[in-house]
Amino acid sequence: MTGQFALNEDQLAIQDAARRFTADAITPHAAGWDEEGHFPRDVLRAAGEMGFGAIYVREENGGIGLGRVEAALVIEAMAYGCPATSSYISIHNMATWMIDAFGDADVRARYLPQLVGMETLASYCLTEPGSGSDAAALRTSARLDGDHYVVNGTKQFISGGGVNDLYVMMVRTGDASTKEGGGAKGISCLVIEKDMPGVSFGAPEKKLGWHASPTAQVVLEDVRVPVANRLGAEGEGFKIAMAGIDGGRVNIGAASLGGAQRCLDEAVAYTRDRRQFGKAIAEFQNTQFTLADMATDLEAARALLYMAAAKVTEAAPDKTRFAAMAKRLATDNGSAIVDKALQLFGGYGYLRDYPIERFWRDLRVHRILEGTNEVMRMIIGRDLLK
Repeated sequence: MTGQFALNEDQLAIQDAARRFTADAITPHAAGWDEEGHFPRDVLRAAGEMGFGAIYVREENGGIGLGRVEAALVIEAMAYGCPATSSYISIHNMATWMIDAFGDADVRARYLPQLVGMETLASYCLTEPGSGSDAAALRTSARLDGDHYVVNGTKQFISGGGVNDLYVMMVRTGDASTKEGGGAKGISCLVIEKDMPGVSFGAPEKKLGWHASPTAQVVLEDVRVPVANRLGAEGEGFKIAMAGIDGGRVNIGAASLGGAQRCLDEAVAYTRDRRQFGKAIAEFQNTQFTLADMATDLEAARALLYMAAAKVTEAAPDKTRFAAMAKRLATDNGSAIVDKALQLFGGYGYLRDYPIERFWRDLRVHRILEGTNEVMRMIIGRDLLK
């Protein structure tokens, strides 16, 4: 990379470390994980030992204290091997960072030592069966009872649901019957442990992709959660959720870039070898134009994504708009690049003997999670017009 987006020596070093880890620990096994629905907890712990479970957690709290550009480099590198595993690590990092950034000293001391090494795994819980894009309409309630909250509700589409140890959860502490208590200002953030009485999980979701990353409902029935497990003050939960999601959008865009880069590389190699009408299909102009468009769209999205990552790190005033722009472009372009790669492979691209179909399935959900791309357009448009 050159010019404004040149990586410094430290960034190149962490990118190289993530690429080597991916080549050794992820890429050779990813197809098997997908086929078997295997959750590679041992590999996650190994990633944690390298610091990849707490990339932007402060060093004094056990993390490696890097910025969002470095996190994007790690997530992109890992997605080259397995987007499902890479995206899972992104979500764990988001939840861990929220505890570091908004938890008090007691919460940080209780949870971060195990989280940073990924011995303990964490989920981010915002979506509910009745509130997806309209996140401020969530209904999971937390009623204050002495020094505990009594929590009731259901969270939907939770990555790590049922296998993770901690759930950083947005709940309604305000009075839902009032305008303020029923909106964003009535939401708070709690850290809920898997083994707390009343916590249960739905059956693992049967998904198109992300087979190596389990997803399930989290069900809460009269769960007593200490007030001490609250992140921030009452009513700050929606603000905390949105602070976390800017970085999450950058990360999920980075995962799309990594998957798209893998499919571009696979397509280049395949078209050089595959022969039709007496010559390699790479010699046909249509193939060359398709590869050229794929490479151009990938680099354009990468440049915007790194810019957005830097803005999130710097807490720039326009960071939310740029995170939305980058997420939209990277995930749309990533899906399109993988689709073009599958087309270049022809019928073979549709077979599980080749990696393209797995990446096609895994990257499709990126246009939905961390806010749908339609919502990204709303965020961008409103910000431009305000």
